[in-house]
Amino acid sequence: MLKKTLLAAVAVLAFAGAAAAEDLKEFRIGILGGENEADRLKSYQCMVDQLPAVLGVEKVSLFPAADYDGVVQGLLGGTLDFAELGASGFAKIYLANANAVEPMLTTVQTDGSMGYYSVMVARKDKGYKTLADLKGKKLGFADPDSTSGYLVPLVTLPGSIGAPVKEYFSSTGFGGGHENLVLEVLKGNFDAGTTWASGVGEFKDGYTSGNLRKMVDKGILNMDDVVELWRSPLIPNGPYVVRTTMSAESKQKFKDYMMKLPETDPACFKAVTAGENKGFTEVNVDFYKPIIDARKATIGG
Repeated sequence: MLKKTLLAAVAVLAFAGAAAAEDLKEFRIGILGGENEADRLKSYQCMVDQLPAVLGVEKVSLFPAADYDGVVQGLLGGTLDFAELGASGFAKIYLANANAVEPMLTTVQTDGSMGYYSVMVARKDKGYKTLADLKGKKLGFADPDSTSGYLVPLVTLPGSIGAPVKEYFSSTGFGGGHENLVLEVLKGNFDAGTTWASGVGEFKDGYTSGNLRKMVDKGILNMDDVVELWRSPLIPNGPYVVRTTMSAESKQKFKDYMMKLPETDPACFKAVTAGENKGFTEVNVDFYKPIIDARKATIGG
């Protein structure tokens, strides 16, 4: 067993060294699941068009995963170079291999904050007014690796309902990503569900950014049809991560491009960040330590 472990470690180190020495010819972007694939590809098309010249690569490829774990495994396996993650998704990678990716940037909301919220929504015509109305009902989560769609509600909801989540609700399940979850709530397959929102701006607009705002902008959600029944404490905005073994030069070129994006291409910035945001700011692992600790204690790796 020890011999196999040592051989595996040597193989990982050899791969990392080779990757570091290799010229970057293709930049591979992972895209989290849960939204219509055509919409996800459309949101990142501007980066496909612009990044070859910025990074000096032959092409930029998009890899829309079916779920969060598809991107997580791609980053762990070194087959992706960049992705936007939720904090819990990053925590999963960090707990598996702390050296796989580097958190580089995160978004700054229009009010200057660096966080967002998990919000629980239900259909307005159901007549639910408070969490008490949901006792014994069906609760939907977005994805097992979602911060706002699973980890944070799992950890913080008990303080609001006075019981563990699985004891308070008749059943829980996953909607297959944030957009799909809200659609399942609208269909009546869940009585309520947790998704993400900036919490800045007006509820009637879907707030300034987040899943609700994206759905409103796409014309697939009317905020008059839903109510918000619960909001979490502030969650650290998810990181934009890059493969650690990318060259320092490539990392810097990419970071410079991203930092300037709100001014050079506001439409691209809005598409990539899911709504109205102020800009990007640099972050490191320390910013996500509370989420890493929470995931380790609650879900594990």
